[in-house]
Order: sequence, then structure tokens, then C-alpha cells
Amino acid sequence: MTEIALADARVWRLPDDVDTDALAPGRYMSQGIEAIAAHCLSAIRPEFAAQVRAGDIVVAGERFGIGSSREQAAEALRHLGVAAVLAPSFAGLFYRNAINLGLPVLVCAQAAGVPDGALVRWHLREARLDLLASGESIHCETLPAFLLDIIEQGGLLPTLRARIARGEIPTGHTDAD
Repeated sequence: MTEIALADARVWRLPDDVDTDALAPGRYMSQGIEAIAAHCLSAIRPEFAAQVRAGDIVVAGERFGIGSSREQAAEALRHLGVAAVLAPSFAGLFYRNAINLGLPVLVCAQAAGVPDGALVRWHLREARLDLLASGESIHCETLPAFLLDIIEQGGLLPTLRARIARGEIPTGHTDAD
């Protein structure tokens, strides 16, 4: 999947400092990703989990994903079908967890200019979000090729499995094992 381009993708605006507990509430952590995702962002946008559609884009403020290193925060967004998260800055652990799970996260200085509910078309490789109503394009920092590769293959584990299958990474095992 090199590009997500859905004419009806919707933007979900979020404030600064959205923490991992808002994305993956602690009280649901023992119940699995279905329960966690069902309560994703309920403290900030109670309607989010029920109304977000596959391909929708989260556009957040500064320091998205601060807090604990729980990877379920990124996994909940991915499970709900979020196509990407754009923000001026991310917490480092959230950023890497998202990439490792195949969720595009892009640093976007222009994120504040994207209105809530806007209909958009998303171009991952170009790191561009087109606002359909105005024709304006919002540009983000492009991802390095190796991170795009991880995202396009569905995350780090599928990427590593594919590289092992192609013989690019030795497993340390021989046929005699």
C-alpha cells in the first residue's frame, strides 16, 4: 500500500499533549485490543471510537503520544483503521511504536491549519494531505525510505519476516538443526 487516497477520509482534530492513557485507557489494558480500541480517546473525543472510519486521519497538536510506552496506544488507532497521524511533534516512544506497528506518523508543522471534520485525500509517499474543500495541500516531513518500507509492509515484524524469507537476514539455523 503506497498511498491512501480516499475522497471521504475525515480529519479528527486533537489538542496538544494527548497521552497514551487517552489512546489506550489503563483500565482496559487487560481486556485486549478490541476493548482498548472501543475506548480510544473517550476522555477527549467520546464519539471517536464509534464514528472513526477506515482511512480517517488524526491531526493533533504538539507532543502527541506522551506518557507511558504502551504500544497499545498506537495499536488502538491502527485497529480502528486510522490511516495516519499528523502532528507538529510526537513522543519518541509513541512514534517508534506506531512505525513498528505500520501506522504512519508524520511530523507536520502545518497541522494547526487543518480543520476538524475536513474531507481530505492522503498521499503517504509524498507526505501530503489535500484538503478537498479548499484545494489546499498540507505538507509534512517525508519519511525515510526504510521507515516507509516498514509501514508499507504492515509493521516491523512483517518486514523482518519478509527479509528473512528472502535470505537478507540470517536466522542462525541450518537445515541440520
